[in-house]
Amino acid sequence: MPLRDRRTHKPMTNPDRVRVASFNILHGQTVSSAAAHSTAHLQSPSDGPPSATSLIEAIQEISPTVIGLQEVDRNQQRSGGVHQTQVVADQMDTDQWRFVPTVVGTPGGAGGFRAALEHEREHEFDAPHPDYGVSLVSRLPVTQWRTTVFPAAPVSMPLMVQSNGRPRVLRVRDEQRAAIAACVMTAAGPLTIVTAHLSFVPGYNVRQLRQIRKWFADLPRPLVFVGDFNLPSGVPARVTRMTPLIRESTFPSYRPRIQFDHILVDGLNYPQLTAAEQTARVWQLPVSDHCAVSVDIDLNAGRPRPRD
Repeated sequence: MPLRDRRTHKPMTNPDRVRVASFNILHGQTVSSAAAHSTAHLQSPSDGPPSATSLIEAIQEISPTVIGLQEVDRNQQRSGGVHQTQVVADQMDTDQWRFVPTVVGTPGGAGGFRAALEHEREHEFDAPHPDYGVSLVSRLPVTQWRTTVFPAAPVSMPLMVQSNGRPRVLRVRDEQRAAIAACVMTAAGPLTIVTAHLSFVPGYNVRQLRQIRKWFADLPRPLVFVGDFNLPSGVPARVTRMTPLIRESTFPSYRPRIQFDHILVDGLNYPQLTAAEQTARVWQLPVSDHCAVSVDIDLNAGRPRPRD
């Protein structure tokens, strides 16, 4: 079945291109000042608690082929009790997805949270409790899944967080972190996508980045590594020795001043890399205090086209 543009429901004009995106969705919450930057058809939704509708509209706007999501809720009262990964997968019309809960409970909530146990991170586990973590959703068939987790740093830090759609500075303790890899099959061959949400504690996030690089070293190339790394521009590329495709500020979404959200690539040839760089985009959306980021990967770029 050909990929379709979810906004028009027509086949995509270039089926060779795979749009890879990353979005820290802040459990689907809309953010006060971000509403002013919304596109016309989203009509500046009002601030308030997360809604599945706002999240769906944001994903429709990005129109990804594969997307890594961070700060994703399941069974959380604050986000209407929905399984947000399933909501995104349904919107993308696919059953190719993984959700890895990193914590059980509500981060920042009065009831606290704990690290999700190994059996609670299994794909088929039917959680009876609220949890939260990272996801990867693909419209393309996935031939191999891989996941890994990292323990929380044993410290807390003052951070700017969103409360009722507005920023506040609170002391926050770190949480267990995770990465997900998917080897997908495109029309032009295999492509590996990796997503992660790294610690906000300096030093720990760099260590996690090095560990993830070793963890995916044997996966097929080309490889695209996306996520919220909680590291500024330039650092992830130096640590991983991969090529960055996004070089713009992504946080906070309503007035971006620093880049936390990244797309790195390894194994693209020069024409593929050049073509991808031209499509790199930062999305200011009403949902989340992070911008989404995306690139279009064309594995046929620079290859001879078959004659008619």
